[in-house]
This record gives sequence, C-alpha cells and structure tokens, in this order.
Amino acid sequence: MNSSPEERELKFGDVDLDGLRDRLRELDAECQGSAALEDNWIFDMDGQLSSSGRLLRIRVDRRGSRITYKGPARFEDKVKIRPELETGVEEFATTRKIFEALGYSLVRRYQKYREDWLLGSITISLDHTPIGDFAEFEGAGCDRVAKRCGLDPEKAERRNYLRLYEDYLKEHQEAPPDMIFT
Repeated sequence: MNSSPEERELKFGDVDLDGLRDRLRELDAECQGSAALEDNWIFDMDGQLSSSGRLLRIRVDRRGSRITYKGPARFEDKVKIRPELETGVEEFATTRKIFEALGYSLVRRYQKYREDWLLGSITISLDHTPIGDFAEFEGAGCDRVAKRCGLDPEKAERRNYLRLYEDYLKEHQEAPPDMIFT
C-alpha cells in the first residue's frame, strides 16, 4: 500500500474557460479567488527524474513558495494518479540554491494564470497559459465532475505542462525556451 498522498487528476486542453466558469456557477461551485500568476520552476539532475517519470518543482504563487515532488504516473481509465508530496518554503532563492548545491539544475520554467473552483471535494483549476487554456479536475471522482461540466474524460490530456511545452517547441521553434508570458 502506498503511504504517500496521491494526486488524482484529469486535464483538458483547448477549453472555453468562460463557458466552463458559467457551468461551474450553474453547479454552485465555489470560486476560491480570481486568477493569479503561478510561476513553476522544474529541476532535474541529468534527466534522472524525468526519465523515470518523476518531477521536482518549486512553485511560486500568491500563497508563497512550495516544493513539490511528483512520482511516476499510472492511469485508471483516463484519470492520472501519481504520488505527490508538497511543502511550503520560506525563501525561493535559498531553496533554489540548495537544489543547485545538491546537483539539480533548472531545466524548464512555466507560468500560468490559475483560478481555482471547488465543487464538493473536487478542485477545478482554470488555467490560462502561453500555449492555450486548460482545465484540471483534481480529487476522487474528478471524472464524474468533468462529465457534469460537459467534458469527456476519454479526451483528457495525459501530458503534464512540461511535456506539453516540449511538444509545443517541436512545432514552434521560434518560441522561447520556457513557457512564460513575455
């Protein structure tokens, strides 16, 4: 049995955020605040983490800075499930220096404007990114809530934002190396 907390999510690309926001209001979901910039810094050591499906991140948003570790993903139907550990840190710059002193280096940075909603125990994140709009449904039963919002779990995106941007760069060689707003 896995003792670490697990993330259960569905991600959808090319989402009409205004339409989804209207649907969430119809379902009496609770908006957790207006959209705010989220800055994500991904670290790795010679590809060791990414090659095994793991991720190490520092996220900076309106709540402060947090370190996140995500383990390899598995899928139940279309729902992505992966171990996730997260904790707050006081200083982003010092945390980055610690990672670098341990041999980790920054491999990618990505940003998004995120607006969170809550419907029961499911968190719905409306994400505006430099490569388009996405919605994430997170929690046990996220597939049922996605269906209630008019989204088909069979069409859920399996890639994380890091992989999405790597694929985007293959098609848009003129794009900046990081997925950031310029």
